[in-house]
Amino acid sequence: MPNFVKVALIKDVPPGEGRCVDANGQIVALFNVGGTFYAIDNTCVHRGGPLGEGSLEDKVVTCPWHGWQYDVTSGISPVNPAAQVPTYPVKVEDQEIFIGL
Repeated sequence: MPNFVKVALIKDVPPGEGRCVDANGQIVALFNVGGTFYAIDNTCVHRGGPLGEGSLEDKVVTCPWHGWQYDVTSGISPVNPAAQVPTYPVKVEDQEIFIGL
């Protein structure tokens, strides 16, 4: 069972945006897709780009370094399904966002 860690407030991550957040020393990419929050590993498998700083379109984030893309709901690249980053469970309680590690 994951250990949930508070990483942000709902107001910190507006719909259609992502952020890099610290979850007990681990940097995780947190995204708001239409009011539902998703968390994936922040490190792009291509060259280590910060996915939390990428642009989000619908549910796909584009790495700011070289343009690799990942579905934030699954961690799988829609372009190359062999490219995948880990996902983390997210829960929201009283305006606070928690990520399970």
